[in-house]
Amino acid sequence: MADFAIRLARTSDAEAFHLVEEDAAGLLREDPSLSGIPVPPSTSAQSYRAVIKKGQCLTAAIGDEVIGFAAAGRVGRELHLHELSVARQHQGRRIGSTLLRALKIDAANSGVSAITLSTYREIPWNAPFYAKHGFVEVENFEGRSHLAQSLEDAVAIGIPRESRCAMICFLD
Repeated sequence: MADFAIRLARTSDAEAFHLVEEDAAGLLREDPSLSGIPVPPSTSAQSYRAVIKKGQCLTAAIGDEVIGFAAAGRVGRELHLHELSVARQHQGRRIGSTLLRALKIDAANSGVSAITLSTYREIPWNAPFYAKHGFVEVENFEGRSHLAQSLEDAVAIGIPRESRCAMICFLD
């Protein structure tokens, strides 16, 4: 039985979202395959508060401690996953998978047709992780300018285009 709970995020979780993301980003900074490639800056607590207020974010917690989260926002009939992070000391316990599964259920119940995201293509806990959960790479960005923009934003900070990809999971 899991010792963590998943709940709808509260605006008071925003600072913890920032800290969890910053902690988890350490793995990217340490990954040898990303040597010399910048890691995008962590999202500010203020920005997370704005996303949380829209009502599509989930928190993983043990008691009052936020240990992971899924920050997402609607784009038309789709939900865009801005960030899925789990604190390093809590990784490897299926918390990210549970957050993603809960996000899919919540999105489907809200009338969302798909979940989109952009991520590192080769990092095991990025694109390969999402592929195991039903996401496929997006080749055509028609009608999904937010995905094209996300990739362009990554390139603008120095991330090689070929190291990033956009993905989608259609909800049935």
